[in-house]
Amino acid sequence: MDKPAQRIAVIAFEGMTPFHLSVPCLVFGTSVDAGPPPFEVVVCASEGKSLRTSAGFAIAVERDLSAIDEADIVVMPAWHEDCRRAPPELIAHLQRAHARGARMVGLCLGAFPVAQAGLLDGKRATTHWELAHVLARFYPKVKVDREVLYVDEGKVLTSGGMAAGLDCCLHLLRELRGAELANRVARRLLIAPHRQGGQAQFIEQPLPSTPSEGRFSEVLDWVLHNLAQPHSIDTLAGRAAMSRRNFTRHFRQATGTSFKQWLLSQRLAQAQRMLECTNATIEVVADEAGFGTALSLRQHFRTNLHTSPSDYRKQFRAGRVDIVHA
Repeated sequence: MDKPAQRIAVIAFEGMTPFHLSVPCLVFGTSVDAGPPPFEVVVCASEGKSLRTSAGFAIAVERDLSAIDEADIVVMPAWHEDCRRAPPELIAHLQRAHARGARMVGLCLGAFPVAQAGLLDGKRATTHWELAHVLARFYPKVKVDREVLYVDEGKVLTSGGMAAGLDCCLHLLRELRGAELANRVARRLLIAPHRQGGQAQFIEQPLPSTPSEGRFSEVLDWVLHNLAQPHSIDTLAGRAAMSRRNFTRHFRQATGTSFKQWLLSQRLAQAQRMLECTNATIEVVADEAGFGTALSLRQHFRTNLHTSPSDYRKQFRAGRVDIVHA
């Protein structure tokens, strides 16, 4: 049985950047098969029906902010670069939506109105790294992390700037509808279904281009195609013809995370894909994803996804995946 379409309200405003508005509309509005669309995406605004954009053209918005009251997911895709206070009407709609259980998403500077509504108090959050310090100063109850691409706190998600909004939306799509659909949408949009690392890789100047970079990329690609094998920094550094220290530094600079965390994320993603798309036993999934034993797979699922592999498969195939985020 097909799952009913979930309603997504995307909030537009006068002077916004068209790219930011297009991100959730592309990810959740892209059709990749002949079935019914999984989402009903509605753009709404408090201003008039015609909004000017930063690109010099106007967009027509047919719905007012009452669309938020009907939405399962509310996306604030951006906000003004001066980080101004949002109008009380918008804040009230955000607070009511959150109170009734809607999923709230603040992409890039969209984290500012979400924080103003008090929805990030006591939670981790991110925004564009250039203005993360402003978010922290304006809203000291928010635990701001400027180095990550996105933060999922369960009912509230935030992302870094620009393309990180795509990462966040694909992550949410994956949770809501599974890895297969997220991968198909990513392929249609010609983007990576899941980028590792964080904004830290963009804050600092990138490393100079050297022949070792090509070998480094080849090694990471090889790991992705051989997750079942054991991997260590020493063996991979040797494969890349780099010292352990240079490999570790290069890896952190390129991905914004540690090799251990990156490898675990890749193995978890592979296990999720197999649980969603195959009938392989838990033991086979554990072996092919590189966890070795079913016990190890269950432990990592419990620690990172707060569910078991068997429950994940049952919930996904029953039409929904509830992953509790710490």
